[in-house]
Amino acid sequence: MAAFRLAHLSDPHLPPLPVARLRDLAGKRALGYLNWTRNRHKYHRRDVLDTLVSDMQAQQPDHIAVTGDLVNLALDAEFNPAREWLEGVGAPADVSVVPGNHDAYVRATRHRFVGIFGDYLRGDADGAPHSFPFLRRRGPVALIGVSSAVPTPPLMATGWLGGAQLAALETILAQLSGEDAFRVLLVHHPLHSDGRAKRLTDSRQLLALLKRHGVELVLHGHDHIHSTMWFDGPERKIPAIGVPSASALARKHYPAAAYNLFSIARDGNGWRCEQTVRGLDGDRRVVQLSTARLL
Repeated sequence: MAAFRLAHLSDPHLPPLPVARLRDLAGKRALGYLNWTRNRHKYHRRDVLDTLVSDMQAQQPDHIAVTGDLVNLALDAEFNPAREWLEGVGAPADVSVVPGNHDAYVRATRHRFVGIFGDYLRGDADGAPHSFPFLRRRGPVALIGVSSAVPTPPLMATGWLGGAQLAALETILAQLSGEDAFRVLLVHHPLHSDGRAKRLTDSRQLLALLKRHGVELVLHGHDHIHSTMWFDGPERKIPAIGVPSASALARKHYPAAAYNLFSIARDGNGWRCEQTVRGLDGDRRVVQLSTARLL
């Protein structure tokens, strides 16, 4: 049987930012808008994003995972362009999405993401209304999406799952433990962070849950860097993989835009998972950056 190919990109921070009305720029958005106009617009580029997505589509993955931060300030005017962009990436059946902290930047529009992108994050057995976590089965892969996106005070970018979501996740993972499925957890925030301002605040509870039930792979964004971390599972270590922003030029310690491509196949009684990283080089061409066997 041919390997299942799963692509992963994150944090497109879709540029350009639409014109903002003065009344929309109160509180946290004011700082975010200032940061965008002075700094972030220089290295989040639509041409970079389009180049990366075009290369990813040329690889013909079986499914695509997008782990959040499609928008920047969660302005009403950002969501429809982000929806149009996502439709260009792929159809809802072929793309799974979870929200990031920028998609729930302020309380006034925190639920807009689910309303706009609902068919990209609806589980196979879910009707409307939508709730997290969702479960989508594609070939041998079971994609489990959770939301760590919550509004936070200025200068904070933490995430939180909450007791209800963790309990539902445990139920799903317990169900899947008896099935022949390669389980992939999609979450925006990394499972470990050195900075208090960007951490997943209930990561300890999530890690305990994964240690009990296990998954084969965790995919996340948020940090805008290449990242591989390993966490305890019931039988073996679990790889958790992060990726740079899909629209970024390289700056300081942040690498240029990249995406992950995973080749997943049965290997005897277990699984084989190989990771290929493709990203922009110094000439803004997408090239293969690295390969690794994870399982």
